[in-house]
Amino acid sequence: MADAVVQLRCGVKNDPWGKKGKSSLAAQLWSKTPGSEGIDDSKTYSEMWMGTYPSNPSYLLSTGEHLGEYLKKKPQLVGKSVLDRWGAEIPFLPKILSFSKALPLQIHPDLDLAAKLHKEDPKKYGDTNHKPEIAIALSNFELFAGWKPLSDIQELFKLKPLERFVSSHTKFDDETLRQVCKSLLNADPKTVSATIKELQSIPESQFGRDPYIPVLLERLSKQFGDNDNGNLVAALLMNYMTLGPGDSVFVPADSIHAYFEGDIVECMARSDNVINTGFCPAAERDSVELFGQALTFVPHDAQSALLPRRKSDKGMNGKTDVYAPPISEFAVLCTCLGAGEKETHKAILGPSLMIVTKGCGSMMMPGDQTVELKEGFVFFVGQGVALDFTTDKGLAVYRAYAE
Repeated sequence: MADAVVQLRCGVKNDPWGKKGKSSLAAQLWSKTPGSEGIDDSKTYSEMWMGTYPSNPSYLLSTGEHLGEYLKKKPQLVGKSVLDRWGAEIPFLPKILSFSKALPLQIHPDLDLAAKLHKEDPKKYGDTNHKPEIAIALSNFELFAGWKPLSDIQELFKLKPLERFVSSHTKFDDETLRQVCKSLLNADPKTVSATIKELQSIPESQFGRDPYIPVLLERLSKQFGDNDNGNLVAALLMNYMTLGPGDSVFVPADSIHAYFEGDIVECMARSDNVINTGFCPAAERDSVELFGQALTFVPHDAQSALLPRRKSDKGMNGKTDVYAPPISEFAVLCTCLGAGEKETHKAILGPSLMIVTKGCGSMMMPGDQTVELKEGFVFFVGQGVALDFTTDKGLAVYRAYAE
């Protein structure tokens, strides 16, 4: 049993869109690992990764061994179902993200396109997998996800400044939307800047169901300049959403999205492939043609982007919820305990990665082995292990798993 549950040391990233120093929850949690080097307040901290993805893997805290190598030696820990489908591997990648400005406007290629891009440019596209993902808010979370309803987009493009991007007699369907998106992304910087200024001069009442657009364009322009094509695509075409702690969205492979501000638990299929075309320097943008080719059109309204939070049968005392996207690679459990409360997780038939995001307590495994739980502690849990959680002061745990 001792080799089935191991504490991990995880990696952190310092992308410029991350939050600075101790204001970053990703940095706070990462720094709580025993032996951590601590937080540098002059740096931005964007992502804490958990798992085996080669560009930022986790290591056993006790020995320093690479988690992926550990699993190769002990393939039984991932369970038969996962071993048969994906090998001695963790088929998902959980992260803590903290961001004070928008991440690049992006999509992730599906399985067919990922294989093609990896073959053409393996350095840039480092794997052949798709990357559907979920994002669970740990604080107030602003994002753009998927497309607005076509009827709403069609009404917006009757505004005078937007007539240049679409024929006045065009009936909007998904193919029209693809072409409009490409037109916005291909527009030269002067046209983008002029269009934004013209839109900001229009009364909010003329924006129909989206009166927030002028203010949103101002916020985006302050972050990336008023000539970033992503400003128009995000504000005009995409669902702008504000979520509270515990709310979640599911982003399918090839669904357009850009996270704007907040702290989240993110979990995705095990991939790092991304196609960017906005909210980043021009030199870092991918081909608009490739982006347009990869686009799909789900979801098509904000409500269908939301991922419901449901009670999980993995929790024996009713203190555990599950975020279960419509894919096979993973689901995420959330256990929240008040002072003096307890929870038991039934044995899961596959691997899991668990992080304590708040509070402290203890975790007991079969054989009466007890492990201390503190904020930021991360554990790999092998298949077939039941876990008992107790806390005197309160505890919040997120656990991504496959089976």
